[in-house]
Amino acid sequence: MLDRVTGMQVFSRVAALGSLSAAARALGMSQTMVTKHIAAIEERLGVRLLHRTTRKLTLTQAGRRYLESAERILDDIEEAEATAAAERVEARGTLRVNAPLSFGIRHIAPMMAEFARRHPAVLMDLGLSDRFVDLVEEGWDLAIRIGRMQDSSMMARRLAPCRMVVCASPDYLAEHGRPATVRDLAGHNCLSYTLSRMQSGGRWLFGQDARVSVPVSGNLRSNNGDALVAAALAGQGLIYEPTFLVSDALRDGRLIVVELDVPFIELPGIYALHSASRLPPAKVRTFIEFLGQRFGGVPPWDRSLPPASGS
Repeated sequence: MLDRVTGMQVFSRVAALGSLSAAARALGMSQTMVTKHIAAIEERLGVRLLHRTTRKLTLTQAGRRYLESAERILDDIEEAEATAAAERVEARGTLRVNAPLSFGIRHIAPMMAEFARRHPAVLMDLGLSDRFVDLVEEGWDLAIRIGRMQDSSMMARRLAPCRMVVCASPDYLAEHGRPATVRDLAGHNCLSYTLSRMQSGGRWLFGQDARVSVPVSGNLRSNNGDALVAAALAGQGLIYEPTFLVSDALRDGRLIVVELDVPFIELPGIYALHSASRLPPAKVRTFIEFLGQRFGGVPPWDRSLPPASGS
């Protein structure tokens, strides 16, 4: 009995080239063997797959349906073999990773030494920017994104949650008092991050699904979270920032979480984003797995921190 998978491969090549002899040359087998594979399939299925004339071969309706199924099966087989083989492939080459500036400095760059020790054949090219980059056009292998994923042409893996907190320095709270409700924020100097949808237009969003919108005002806005943290540490006002930015200051008491009557937002998460190829290169898969191990469960910046308001 002839091998069915080989038969599918033969039929697929015949259909693509429109010729038994051309398929035989492409596959490195005799035309007689190609004919036997086609005949075996037709005999097994009880249908004719090809219209044969002296000039060309064309697919019957049954042949077109069989071709679609056969090519899908062949693709699955190829992917399964490539996936298994990839486990033996060493991560190597240049890995271009783009990450948000503050997150990259705090939580990606410090891990590079360990990753380099584990994978010495990988050269890291780490780009830090809060600008929304196009991975394909700009040649990035991987991007770290925070918030909601909107690009359906990319593959995304959630690495960690992203909690938000309102906080201020002890000096600011001692001088101006501690707000107890979201309405109280109207009487405080609220420093806002201009690149965030939840802090744009002079409003901060709270609650599940960002349903509570609160008007705020302040004497500083910035497109960089670290600038706002520095201002808050100096006692300038309240900030509404992710815990990955303020965790160190919260642990040592330089900033204090301000609990309110409506829960803080939790952003959809922190993601690793890469091109939606069926099997990304080993260097990409390896780095994503490395990040997943480091950030999995409770991420390092959230360990030993108080829970978010209302949780």
